[in-house]
Parts: sequence; structure tokens; C-alpha cells
Amino acid sequence: MLRSALLILSGNATASLLLLLRNLLVARLIPVADYGVAATFAVAMAVVEMASALGLQQQIVQAKDGDDPHFQSALQGFQVLRGVLSGLVLLLIAGPMADFMGIPQVAWAYQLLALVPVLTALTHFDIHRLNRQMVFWPLLLTGAVPALIAVLVLWPLAYWFGDWRVMLYSILIQSAFAAVVSHLVAQRPYRLVLDAAIMRASLRFGWPLLANAVLLFLVFNAERLIVGRELGMVMLAMFSMGLTLTLTPTLVLAKSATNLFLPLLTRATDPQRFRQLAIVVFQLHILFAGFLVFGMAVLGEWAIHLLLGAKYAGLAPLLVWLAIVQGVRLFKGGPSTVALARGQTENAMVANLLRIALLPVAWWVIVQDGDIMLLLYLAILGESLGALVAFGLVWWRLGIGGKDIYLTLAATLAVMGLSVIDLFAPQANWPLWAAAAALALSIVFAAQLRQFSFRKG
Repeated sequence: MLRSALLILSGNATASLLLLLRNLLVARLIPVADYGVAATFAVAMAVVEMASALGLQQQIVQAKDGDDPHFQSALQGFQVLRGVLSGLVLLLIAGPMADFMGIPQVAWAYQLLALVPVLTALTHFDIHRLNRQMVFWPLLLTGAVPALIAVLVLWPLAYWFGDWRVMLYSILIQSAFAAVVSHLVAQRPYRLVLDAAIMRASLRFGWPLLANAVLLFLVFNAERLIVGRELGMVMLAMFSMGLTLTLTPTLVLAKSATNLFLPLLTRATDPQRFRQLAIVVFQLHILFAGFLVFGMAVLGEWAIHLLLGAKYAGLAPLLVWLAIVQGVRLFKGGPSTVALARGQTENAMVANLLRIALLPVAWWVIVQDGDIMLLLYLAILGESLGALVAFGLVWWRLGIGGKDIYLTLAATLAVMGLSVIDLFAPQANWPLWAAAAALALSIVFAAQLRQFSFRKG
């Protein structure tokens, strides 16, 4: 099982690291304020991802008739219809969005990005269907190859333009190649069918995922909008780069865990086997959160100077706090994946509501005080409340909990707390040594995860 897990993790990590490299290179190649403009494209792309989050990819893995060619063709047809509608939405909001961010001259770029959801919708669903048989390399290639091309085109784009347009055209090229590669690695012919019954069933399955995607859009991007509108493009560049550095490993883990464990959990008809796998999923997300925060506490400032240079030095004090935000958000990933395997797609949506409820407070704080740290404190509070809800829902609806999960969680929370103490006592060595000990203890507590990792078959 470790071999399959490493294949998925390495494949997803390769694609994500290449896109992280793209962000770092763009930040190096263009001025900081221009990178702030380029960071707003992430908001536009989040609109695309939000509109596409009906869970069609997960449905072809989770549904009993996911191997049926007609079912796959119907999902592909629905995906194309959804993609065209998403492109139209992005086209219509391009002007108002540019005006809201105070950069009306960029409206044409947002309009051009409306091509992205259409290109993404042309992806062949064989790359997801093959996950049912634990065949992952087509999906991984579809992520990694376009990401590599998106990096390679940066140098000629920087030579021709030298500003935020470098990111714009890199995104468009990546989207086009992703669709092409998905067809090259597919096994079945590509067919499009519009089946009203399957579309209705997909909407029933996917509406909580879509609602949660709206919430996630607000979670990840409302704060970018607040920072960009109220504090300017330079601060937005700092904040967005910090999000990129901490969110990238988080998304790699979340995506890899879903790729590997969703098929296993879906097939686990024995309640005891399902519970064992669920505990493994919980421990994996919790443990990774500890590694993320500890890694940023130890290496964050050094990495900023090495990768970004002196012009991003102002990011260093924010990095551990941003890592804690993402780490606490990871706590919700285990419950969400486990619930999804049982068709309970609304759990993630409910867990994110509390985070969203604090966004108006965050905006008011930024307007009144202009202190970005208060924004991060509120984000941690919102994610913590959401994590409590996520754990509670899985315990209540599926009966999954216990000390195997909570001891790992307690040790990881100690890692986070000690990393914060290190921020306020930078001359002392003991907080990071104590955090390392707490991290080792969390590994000891995650016994089920260790057993699963080295199990064969």
C-alpha cells in the first residue's frame, strides 16, 4: 500500500511543486506590485473551480455504475455544459471584478480567462474512472505534464511581456495542455451525452459539494479580495505568496488522500474495516498539519530569502500563522473524505459555515485597523470552530472517534502552540526542540497510520 500511496503523493506533489515553482519564478521575474495583479488571477481561477465543483470526478469513482460507458459520457456531457456556463459567468463578471480590485485596466485579462473553464471541461473522464481500479498514472500525468509546460513557457513570456501578463498566458497554456493530455492517456473513446436523469442525480449528489465550493471560495479568496482592495497590490502580493507557500503542500495532501482513500473507503463494506481506514485518514491529515507548521517554523524565513529575495522579507513574520491556518483546515480533511465515501457530501459545507461567518468581522477589522495579523487570528478561530463541527458530525453520523484520533490531535496542537511561542522568543532554542518532540509523539500516537503504510496488498 505504501507504493500506491507514494505514487499518488509523488505525482500530485510533482504537479503542485511545478506550479509553486511557476509562482516563485513569476515573483522573481516581475515587480512585486505586478505580482499582486497576477495574484488576482488566482481569484478568477477560484471562480472557475467553484463553478465546477459538482463532484462529477468523485462521482465516477464513488457511484456503483461508474464503469458504465453511457454514465461516463453523460458526466462528460454535463461537464462541458457546466464549463460553457462557467465561462459565460466569468466573462460577465470580468469588468466588475477588475473595478472592485481597483485595476480596471486588467478587465480584458479576466475576460480572456473565461476560456479556462471551457478548456477544463473538455477533460476526458477516463483519468478519474481508472482510479476505481487503482490505476492512477493517467490522472497524475494530466496534472504534471501541463504544469511542466506552464513553467517552461515563463522565460519567453517574461522576455516578451515582463509584467503580470506572464501569469495570464501561462495559465491559459496549462489549461489547454491539460485537456489534450487527458485525451492522450485515455483508454475509451471520448463521447458526450446529455442525459437529464443522470444530470439530476449528479445535481443531487453534487449540490452540497457546490455549496461547499462557494464557501471555500470565500474562505480562500475573500481574504485576498479584502487585502487587495483595502491594503493594495504590494500587500496582496505578500499575502498571496504566503498562501501559496502554505496552501500548496496542504492541497497536495488533500488531493492525494482523496485519490487513494476514497476508492478504498467506498469499497469497505465491513463496518470494522471502514472504521480502521477512517482512523488512518484522520491521522494522516492531522499528522501532516504538524509537519507543515513545524517545517514553516524551522525553514520558513530561510526559504523566503533563498527563493524570493529581499523584496519579500516582509512575508517572514506571517508564514507560521498562515501555516497554522492551513494546518487547522487540514483537520477537516479527514472527516470530509470519510463522510464523502458514505455519500454525505454536506459535511464539509456545514464545517465551513463558521469560518465564513467571521469574514464580515475580518473585513471590518481591516478597514478599521489595517492590521493583517487580526485577519489571521480570525481565520484560525474560524477554522478551529469548523474543525470541531467536522469531527462532531462524523462522530454523530458514523460513530467514528476515539483516543487513536484525539491523542494524535493533541500532540499536533502542541506542535502549533510551541511554534507560536518560538515566534515571540526567537532567541530561545527550547520551543522548537519541544515542538520536535511533540511531532515525534504525534507519530507514535498514529499507530494505525504506520500499520497501514507498510501493509502489503
